[in-house]
Amino acid sequence: MDILFQDESIIAVNKPSGLLTIRDGYNPDLPTVKSLLELDFGRCWIVHRLDKETSGILLVARNEAAHRSLNLAFENHQIRKIYHALIFGFPLNKEFIIDFPLRIDGDRRHRTIVDYDQGKPAKSKITIINIFQDCCLAEIRPETGYTHQIRSHLASIGHPILGDRLYKKTNTNPSEVIARTALHAYEITFIHPSTHSHVKLSAPYPDDFLDTLEKLAK
Repeated sequence: MDILFQDESIIAVNKPSGLLTIRDGYNPDLPTVKSLLELDFGRCWIVHRLDKETSGILLVARNEAAHRSLNLAFENHQIRKIYHALIFGFPLNKEFIIDFPLRIDGDRRHRTIVDYDQGKPAKSKITIINIFQDCCLAEIRPETGYTHQIRSHLASIGHPILGDRLYKKTNTNPSEVIARTALHAYEITFIHPSTHSHVKLSAPYPDDFLDTLEKLAK
């Protein structure tokens, strides 16, 4: 993991794809962001998560006060996150909002699903950054933070994320040029829990994401 920022209150890391954020109940011995950081920094508190396959920026608290402060900021939607994803197909508009209610663990495959009766309000703002032969690079700004929100929202409009084996609608994908869900937590903006200053951090693309963009550009 690359350390993007650290001080006495927080650590921000660029999480690689394939690394768990916290311990897996089925495989408790697998390495995690928390366990690896605690080897060097002592006890840490996880304040938000990224899926195992998702790469990008992750905030970790180094004390209980910072943990409480960041948790409260997340609950009050005061922390802004930007994700980049490679999505299948071409949306009709360059900028649009997906405003579908979501229900977590909504089917037998434990997916987050659109549910107008029992779902909770969820909103994702989408901007298309670049267009390739049969897919796009999109920027996603989630206004809510439900599990698999981005993956579910994009799949629900027929534009699943490349490499997403759980949410894609079809068995084949002509642009399947990446071996994992092509989602990267690119940027986060928040108020520092101790200094109360405005902080904006970004995480560079990992090699597999960069290689995929290069292949698609050709």
